[in-house]
Amino acid sequence: MVTAPRTTTQGGPPLGVLGIVVTALFIAGLVLGTALAGGTPFPSPFGEAGPIVAYFQDHDLAVRVGGALQFAAAIPLAIYAATASARLHQLGIRAPGATIALAGGLLAAAFLACSGLLSWVLSQPAVTSTPDLIRPLQLLAFATGGPGHVVPLGLLLAGIAVPGLLVGLLPRWLAWAGLAVAAVAELATLSLLLEGAAYLLPVARFAGLAWLIVAGFKLPLHRNQANA
Repeated sequence: MVTAPRTTTQGGPPLGVLGIVVTALFIAGLVLGTALAGGTPFPSPFGEAGPIVAYFQDHDLAVRVGGALQFAAAIPLAIYAATASARLHQLGIRAPGATIALAGGLLAAAFLACSGLLSWVLSQPAVTSTPDLIRPLQLLAFATGGPGHVVPLGLLLAGIAVPGLLVGLLPRWLAWAGLAVAAVAELATLSLLLEGAAYLLPVARFAGLAWLIVAGFKLPLHRNQANA
């Protein structure tokens, strides 16, 4: 008697835990960077060149530690995107949402990693001793870690929230909240054109990270019979 091979559902790493790790590493970079700089906050890219140059010259260790933890946060974010996409496929989602989540998450992780590496470059003596390099490198770090990271992060949220809403994989309030945060993340593109739109970046970033944690714990491993 020949028996059919058994198939098992591979849940992958716990999504909620991955979301917590991403958030903890990112916030640790901000907190430690500020603490090592003696409480001086990271300078805005829209500020005057003089104080910006002085900050990077005086607080190279703070910049290096913050950049390293930001780079570290990109790794579990990429794992989150891959795991969430695979989970959606296992739940029977064949619409583009799973692929959009994967593409958005990988882009968000890649830009976050680039921003962290650029911060590491900004902390090196060869750069801090050359003031003309500091300003353009800081702008590039902002572009990659700001809109470059946040806008694709919105695609990750939308790619999970849309099938979560349409198929009932997530509570309706949570799915709608994810779509709202995703919309803010896409609007953050305006920060490349309007300085005043930069406030959208931290709103979308931290709300998005919180949403990924909650959605990670809520997204099921199996579809119930009503949704199958």
